[in-house]
Formats: sequence, C-alpha cells, structure tokens
Amino acid sequence: MRSRAALGAVLLLGSALLSACASSSTDGGWKTLEATVVRREHQRPGEGGASYGGTGNYYLVFETLEGEATSTYTFPVTERQYVRFPEGSRVQIIIADDTLREIRPLR
Repeated sequence: MRSRAALGAVLLLGSALLSACASSSTDGGWKTLEATVVRREHQRPGEGGASYGGTGNYYLVFETLEGEATSTYTFPVTERQYVRFPEGSRVQIIIADDTLREIRPLR
C-alpha cells in the first residue's frame, strides 16, 4: 500500500513539473535587442512613487525593430545610466522577464 501511495505521489509531482516546463518559453524570457534611446524621463523626489529623500526616478525610453514592427520600451534606470545614454544613443539592451538587465553601448 505504501509503495502505491509513494508511486502515485512521485507520478503526480513529475507530471506537475513536466507541465510547468512545457508552458515556459524556450529562451527563458531573455531578449537581446539593438535599440536607440529616444527619450529620457526624470521624476523629481516625491513624484510618481519616488521617495522625498532621494534623487527621484530615472527612465530611458528605447525604440527598436522586432521583425518589421517598431517597439518602444520604457525602463527604470540608475542616475548613472540616465546620464551616460543621451537621446540618440545606439545601444544593445538585454531584457529578461520584462525587466531591463543590461545596457551596452554599440560602437
């Protein structure tokens, strides 16, 4: 009796794991895109959820071609990234699970 219950638990767990794997994307949700910085946005301290004690929130807006479609992405960035990449900068962005992971300048 115990062996049947244990076997049933193992089969149930195995099928749950397989179904979870089948629904995930093959690339793990990662994208690497060449993009252009088209706009920079800054929210002063106390605006849009920024704390009053900080420097505010910084955002970069990227435009990229994905196939034949033009896509626009807006991501929060650090103050250093905000200053480093002015409008018109050509960059490579790495996105994972809809989160900006890295910005690299294109040469």
